Amino acid sequence: MIPVTKPFLPPQSEFQYYIDGIFKRNWLTNNGPLVNELELEIKRYLDVPHFLFLNNGTIALQIAIKALGLKGEIITTPFSYVATTSSIVWENCKPVFADIDSHSLNIDPKEIEKKITANTTAILATHVYGNPCDVEAIDLIAKKNNLKVIYDGAHCFGVKFKGKSIFEFGDISTISFHSTKLYHTVEGGGVFSKNPELIKAMTFLRNFGHNGAENFEGVGINGKNSEFHAAMGLANLKYADKIINSRILQSQRYNEKLKGLKIDRVKISSECYYNYSYYPIIMSSEKLLLKSIENLNAHNIFPRRYFHPILTKLPYVEFENMPIAESISQRILCLPLYYDLTNEEIDFVCRILLRTQNND
Repeated sequence: MIPVTKPFLPPQSEFQYYIDGIFKRNWLTNNGPLVNELELEIKRYLDVPHFLFLNNGTIALQIAIKALGLKGEIITTPFSYVATTSSIVWENCKPVFADIDSHSLNIDPKEIEKKITANTTAILATHVYGNPCDVEAIDLIAKKNNLKVIYDGAHCFGVKFKGKSIFEFGDISTISFHSTKLYHTVEGGGVFSKNPELIKAMTFLRNFGHNGAENFEGVGINGKNSEFHAAMGLANLKYADKIINSRILQSQRYNEKLKGLKIDRVKISSECYYNYSYYPIIMSSEKLLLKSIENLNAHNIFPRRYFHPILTKLPYVEFENMPIAESISQRILCLPLYYDLTNEEIDFVCRILLRTQNND
């Protein structure tokens, strides 16, 4: 079987080294030494000033909204994973959707401006597939209208824009370390901010509001992560460059082998260092996409329609017509991409896709 993704696992002996230390200390969670070490190493690797390790990327979004004290309407993208929208609703705010750019697949700044009202308090934008949003245009819009900016950077580990970590942008940026991501801690996530006061507020928010054993800084939630997850993160981190480099080579092979396929591709910002989180292709029609999936599945190859359906179709939001996001969602397919995917397997996937198109 060739799945769309497969978690990278470090050598078992290297992971066991950290596990042995946990058993000796008998300190399993509550801001243990491995969590602290991982936070320091993540900051070093990504070259960012502040980072908090959390139990998942969804909690990261919820804590970001809470830390900024957001109310009312938050303008967001219809083309993302459900957590981007559900976090807004969970925090009793209203998602207002702005359509995406047909090339980058990120939220379109021109569409954001059209959706701003007196009730708008923030913009929550996703760097789709790790491809940076137009952060400069969004920053100008936010400053002009006194809005906060949160970036959902779930796919962005290692991504840079103009030489700076993509997590340097916005008031708060979030990340996911779920096992489907190129760098993972099995389950996990985190928040970044250049503002130390926001980091301090989120430190309390992730730990029930605790400020010492008996004092509380307002309402908090359990957003902590464990020593076992930090152990996986530390063991995996030393392989991050190797993982990204392998995905670059795999993507290059896909590009070469799919030259004859009539597809569109995501336009990656020319000013970014990209991490190749995914390998998406945009087909000419949903009919061809469905036929391609059928033929791939018949050979035990399982790509993913990511993202489909668009988020305006969720039952708990107000429907808005998003023609570009809808069109892309019907035709986009993420092909298998993971560390130990072989050239032979890539070639096999490509042959089936080319055969399907030629027989259409």
